[in-house]
Amino acid sequence: MRLPLAGRSVPTPLKNAALTAADAAGRVGRRSRALPDFLIVGAQRCGTTTLYKALMQHPQVFGPTLRKGVHFFDTAYGRGTDWYRSRFPLRRTVRAAAGGAGGVVGESSPYYLFHPLCAERIAADLPEAKVVVMLRDPVERAHSAHSHESARGYETEPFERALDLEAERIAGEEERLAAAGPSERSFHHQHHAYVARGRYIDQLLRLERHVGRERMFVVDAERFFADPDRHFPELEEFLGVRHCPGVVFGHHNARPRAELPERLRRRLEEAFADSDERLAEWWGRTPSWREPEGGRGSRAQGRSEGKADSEEAADGASDATHGHGSGDGSSNGSSGEGTGDSGTSSSPKYASERH
Repeated sequence: MRLPLAGRSVPTPLKNAALTAADAAGRVGRRSRALPDFLIVGAQRCGTTTLYKALMQHPQVFGPTLRKGVHFFDTAYGRGTDWYRSRFPLRRTVRAAAGGAGGVVGESSPYYLFHPLCAERIAADLPEAKVVVMLRDPVERAHSAHSHESARGYETEPFERALDLEAERIAGEEERLAAAGPSERSFHHQHHAYVARGRYIDQLLRLERHVGRERMFVVDAERFFADPDRHFPELEEFLGVRHCPGVVFGHHNARPRAELPERLRRRLEEAFADSDERLAEWWGRTPSWREPEGGRGSRAQGRSEGKADSEEAADGASDATHGHGSGDGSSNGSSGEGTGDSGTSSSPKYASERH
């Protein structure tokens, strides 16, 4: 049964009404619903929406109802696991996927990687779930994030001023989140951490500490989207699903933005230098953005194309799926279109790519 709103642009009130109805339906028989087998946890503005929508084309992959991410482990943890479970398809629907071969369930919430408590919460509540992380040139990510937050009304300062304010804005916020109750939020931590979110290595180490490296698939977005025919099957294998040919990678969540001044680019490159070096050592490979030709070339391309950006979805935004529905309030099969970032795995399964 095809979901009535799938793949269509609909007015916000109608979409919200559909989400409310779907959530109410999900609460019925919630104990019969599946919990996720995998999570795309970030990073924000690194192509997670594109990857999610590509995965939703796969007949064995299911997502939450009418949305890309549930944001349970970051901003809704106080609602409890029954609430979380109610967002997903029935277990029998997942078992019946692909002619009885079975399927997997996942969601994509890009704040999970950066939130200080998510890794621990994921390990406790989903002890066998796999985790996918997408990484992008942190300079471009920071600039893209500012455009994104500005467009959504969460940022009022120009980019350079926002960078100057960041340390003051987020000072003590991580500690406050860690000490507060499960429903605590931090506006500045979620929306104004342009540099902090791009220091990937500390976030990856925290994730590894709680879930284990063997359950992590780390993607270099530029490489992944430059050659998805090569890299997508590796992700399918990691998730435990059959190869699905013909998956389409397009562009999602484009944001117009001005060219980044060279002065600010150099400032950010210096800010990320140590983190990128530690990332390369942990990863066993040089990130694409730090390669002499690939990295600089991609940044030059970013400058020349700087009018448009097409990476991941907003933190907390509801994302209607595109394609066919399961008939039980779950979504499976969104019209995937990819961004143009890339990836290779850091899972031990692909050690040859790491070392």
